[in-house]
Amino acid sequence: MTNSKNVSGLDKFFGVTASGSSIKIEVMAGFTTFFAMAYILFVNPNILSQAGMEWGAVFLATIIASIIGTLIMGLVANVPYAQAPGMGLNAFFVYTVCFGLGFTWQQALSMVFICGLINILITVTKIRKYIIKAIPTSLQHAIGGGIGLFVAYIGMLNVGLIDFSAGVPALATFNNPVLIVFLLGLIITAILMLLNMKGAMLIGIIATTIIGIPFGVTQAQDTISFAEACQALPTTFLAIFKEGGITSLFSDPAKLPLVLITIFSFSITDTFDTIGTFIGTGRRTGIFSEEDEKNMESNSGFKSRLDKALFADATATSIGALFGTSNTTTFVESAAGIGMGGRTGLVSVVVSICFALSAFLASFVSMVPSAATAPVLVMVGVLMISSFKDIEWTDINEAIPAFFASIFMCLTYSISYGIAAGFIFYCVVKICKGKTKEIHPLLWVCTGLFILNFVLLSFL
Repeated sequence: MTNSKNVSGLDKFFGVTASGSSIKIEVMAGFTTFFAMAYILFVNPNILSQAGMEWGAVFLATIIASIIGTLIMGLVANVPYAQAPGMGLNAFFVYTVCFGLGFTWQQALSMVFICGLINILITVTKIRKYIIKAIPTSLQHAIGGGIGLFVAYIGMLNVGLIDFSAGVPALATFNNPVLIVFLLGLIITAILMLLNMKGAMLIGIIATTIIGIPFGVTQAQDTISFAEACQALPTTFLAIFKEGGITSLFSDPAKLPLVLITIFSFSITDTFDTIGTFIGTGRRTGIFSEEDEKNMESNSGFKSRLDKALFADATATSIGALFGTSNTTTFVESAAGIGMGGRTGLVSVVVSICFALSAFLASFVSMVPSAATAPVLVMVGVLMISSFKDIEWTDINEAIPAFFASIFMCLTYSISYGIAAGFIFYCVVKICKGKTKEIHPLLWVCTGLFILNFVLLSFL
């Protein structure tokens, strides 16, 4: 009887049944999302440690930032999205900001912290919400389908299905155990989905992980203990407020323009990665419903789930910087759990619990290979490209910006660059057709900021 009451209370708190889901689906969706993005636990420390940060400190900072950001997303916004330090942004942090521009990792963390404050400001003032509302419907569909292509492409790249060794993209030779396990997993996952089996994606991950054992693909990575990670954490925790941190950024007036340009680049990428993920996965699935849209019209407080989700995402970046990691953002791999039917914040809570446990079970988590999660990402892509059917491809005026918005996400490995391409070509189309009045003022501003960002990056 107690368990029944607990489940009922859980259902009522998150509105699970009302959203068309169930406790079981939400839990399985949480596990699926976590394993689809668990690679960040090891990849992020590997990348940031190259800038001189301690591996163990970044490992624990990654977990803490992911837990806090994802919990806020689940408990405050009640949406099924997970947050963690973003790929691409961590590479920009190390290779461009630290190696290319000569900033220390403490200064780079300080810029990430400021970027988070900027994102909080533009979220509280509802600028990010109004940007979403300003995006034309055809581009929203293009972003949704483009993210589907992008997610599938991530899965393929993670297992080396596309071979770049010859200088041009080509299909890899299937003499690699990772590729063989991936193909077996893809077939299994596809069959389970065709049979409408509940939990098909999670079962696919588990089955493929087991299949990978005799192939030598499933094996634990070298990691460190929780105690060792805790000992290392003080080296990055609040490092931005120590010597060589945030105050040093503004000590040299000659470097101030470069500092501002870098913060701007961090911010615009972070902002539009999130906007793209929410548009691509939230609208068609009903996570951000029509009723939610009506609530967005209110100017008093954060009444809609989208308002709260944007705020949760904005706060996560600054929180992550305080502990010692690059921009924390909403992960596009959240689409894996959403594709399984996850619709509420309970998914995010499950992901947070998994991240917490991973601090103690790192070796176990690391055993799930990319060959086991890649099939799920590919199948999620299959589901998401259905957004393309709502685009009038026979109308060249609609097709041009939609094409570039979707294809650039894959070609540039960036959601924000895909959105930038879509915005730019949308404006070009309207200008050529003499319909500039149809371009929302915020779309003009965003397009101008994207162009400015590309110009400034060319000088970094």
